[in-house]
Amino acid sequence: MSSDSLDSTQPDLPGGTHWVLTLSCPDRPGIVHAVAGLLAEHGGNITESQQFGDPLSGLFFMRVQVTASTPREELEAAFAPVARQFAMDWSLDVVGRPVRTLVMGSTAAHCLNDLAFRQRSENLPIELVAVVSNHTVLEPLADFYGIPFHHVPVTAATKQQSEARLLELVEELDVELVVLARYMQILSDDLCRALQGRVINIHHSFLPSFKGARPYAQAHDRGVKLIGATAHYVTGDLDEGPIIEQDVERVDHSRHVEDLVALGQDVERRALARAVRWHAEHRVLLDGHRTIVFR
Repeated sequence: MSSDSLDSTQPDLPGGTHWVLTLSCPDRPGIVHAVAGLLAEHGGNITESQQFGDPLSGLFFMRVQVTASTPREELEAAFAPVARQFAMDWSLDVVGRPVRTLVMGSTAAHCLNDLAFRQRSENLPIELVAVVSNHTVLEPLADFYGIPFHHVPVTAATKQQSEARLLELVEELDVELVVLARYMQILSDDLCRALQGRVINIHHSFLPSFKGARPYAQAHDRGVKLIGATAHYVTGDLDEGPIIEQDVERVDHSRHVEDLVALGQDVERRALARAVRWHAEHRVLLDGHRTIVFR
């Protein structure tokens, strides 16, 4: 069982607190009946429910939003026998609770600016507790939004110490989610394992065709007709973690390299914002190398 223990500041709704329950387990008959029955027994009113049985993995996935006046500890204790019966991996949280998020960037500001703006203006359910960068370019932007900035330089000689400092910040700030907002450093396998399922990355979708420097110029030179972005969980396999969201824009021969860069940044912002929102709303469940996304 996994369960968030942070208290919520969200006011109780009529009928109680608005909870979100997510679970995965081996697929078998009776799961939905058992979950819905238990929630009903504790005065729960289901406001949203989505489920999916994956025939490839044999796993069942479910996300339920429910209002209930039952205290958290009592609800978790009551659900534990059902979870054991069906060998569930599950979590319970309050709908809309801001997820404590640390953003990492290098010099490009578009993704950080977009997340901070959406958090402030569109109720993106995250709390930006820190910006970490291997440069100082983003410090004025972090200051503008009132987000503490941490300059953590990275070189080949200091990479291990830099990652240790990041883990210290994650622990000190009770960070639940790390977002790589165009952070141009490769995380080590050890760091990826330590933060498994808690790091989201965004990158252009020209890979693996156009690697290295100036990928948009390379793509323009080859006359691409689609540019895109991929948001995914980070694993030890570079840019190959479970995909959460992808987006594309169609282009033609009239577009200059600068146009492709601007369109690419916009696509990156959109894909990353959706991935972060869905993660924070507990709409993304891992299914091996894939994700189940309950939109």
